Amino acid sequence: MRPIIEFCASNIGHGTAALMKKLEQNPDYDTLEYGCLNNCGQCYLMPFAMVDGEIVEAATPEELEAAIEAKIKELEAWDNLELD
Repeated sequence: MRPIIEFCASNIGHGTAALMKKLEQNPDYDTLEYGCLNNCGQCYLMPFAMVDGEIVEAATPEELEAAIEAKIKELEAWDNLELD
């Protein structure tokens, strides 16, 4: 199953728009944007996204990209363990 990566439109001020557009180009991901993800405190402080419903945050959009990739690998590892 493809991971779902959700971005908050209100978090765009932290530079997440370019990252979202980049991840949208990856056919292995479902990338969505919402007007609000109901994480206002998070949204105000730093770049963040949700990967399969779990918050992923970082100090910069570049670090957020790395954190998203790490979370996806972690979730894939768990999925592989459950299949065994």
